[in-house]
Amino acid sequence: MTDRILRPALVLGLLSSIGPFAIDMYLPAMPMIGADLGGSVQAMQSTITAYFIAFGLAQLIYGPWADRSGRKPPLYAGIAVFILGSLVCTFAPTVEWLLAGRFVQGLGGAALMVVPRAIIRDMYTGHAATRLMAAVMMVISVSPMLAPLAGSGVMAVLDWRAIFGVLVVAAFASLTILALFQPETLAPADRQPLNLGVMRRGAAKLFTDPLFMGLTFLGGFGMASFFVFIASASFVYTGDFGLSPTGFSLAFAINAIGFFGASQAAGPLGLRYGAARVMAVASVGFAGFTIALFALALAGGVSLPVCVVGLFLANACLGLIIPTTMVMALDAHGDIAGLASSLGGTLQMLAGGVMIAAAGPFFDGTVTPMLGAIALCGGLVLALSRLVSARQAAALV
Repeated sequence: MTDRILRPALVLGLLSSIGPFAIDMYLPAMPMIGADLGGSVQAMQSTITAYFIAFGLAQLIYGPWADRSGRKPPLYAGIAVFILGSLVCTFAPTVEWLLAGRFVQGLGGAALMVVPRAIIRDMYTGHAATRLMAAVMMVISVSPMLAPLAGSGVMAVLDWRAIFGVLVVAAFASLTILALFQPETLAPADRQPLNLGVMRRGAAKLFTDPLFMGLTFLGGFGMASFFVFIASASFVYTGDFGLSPTGFSLAFAINAIGFFGASQAAGPLGLRYGAARVMAVASVGFAGFTIALFALALAGGVSLPVCVVGLFLANACLGLIIPTTMVMALDAHGDIAGLASSLGGTLQMLAGGVMIAAAGPFFDGTVTPMLGAIALCGGLVLALSRLVSARQAAALV
């Protein structure tokens, strides 16, 4: 990896890691938090849904703001809001307060996802952008592998509230990284006026672009499968499979390695075979593995090793889908990259939140409902990949 890719990948990856850390670090503690605050499994899953919904909606603000004022001001604001939400979670006396804190965390964390995507688009397009996106995801990949283990380590010494205190410290560290190492990438001449008319025209352009919408929801339902796993896995692995919080963290890390490890191949494979072909083949693999796992679960044949290995393979396919669809969706909209990134991110997060909420009533602490929701996402990804491929083929005629 060249220095021109490595340095921005490290900086943007570290900034973007704060949001995933906020999602993953407290996962091993969810059963304990529920017992301490008197919250049900569904109430604890709602703390994840609240984060995703706020995370999605806030991107509608940060994207246009980043197009108008430059990339760094909304990043500063987002980190400040994230710190406030983390403090609320740290001292939350009830589940309701924890929900509120998680919502505020999501409002702040959104800036750390949407703005770095726009920065990547400022710097590169095409295969170079895919390589940088994949490199950023490699840095981000540390969080789902280490965050649950870090949360388990904190719980072994202190209690679950200290996990959110650690997130406060991490957010202050991200402020330092932003101030010292990330330059502004949007020149004043390229900034777009922030007004409702411009946003409406830009949104109308995106909403009426079938390729953008198809790619956005293709990636969205792919990510939704991971969100369902995040919301359910701690209860399934510790309850149904009998793992300790540390054991859950290790199993979770294996699945995350599949996703982020494969994402590193997205750039080279896209360069060799074309991004559209990589997306189409990976979608078939993702749907195949998730549907097969659900079928095994219905037949009573899913043990812990089968579940971990099957999800590892499915998430490896997903690791090829996500960076590829992100870049393909933004490539044609460089003039409104911030708005496109924020709108795409909002739609994807809402898809994830809706999927968690829809699957919640069916969740009974066992593996089958979780795998059923993930398989549904796999089927939707495959259907959308076919529609996107057909649309691209028609555009070439």
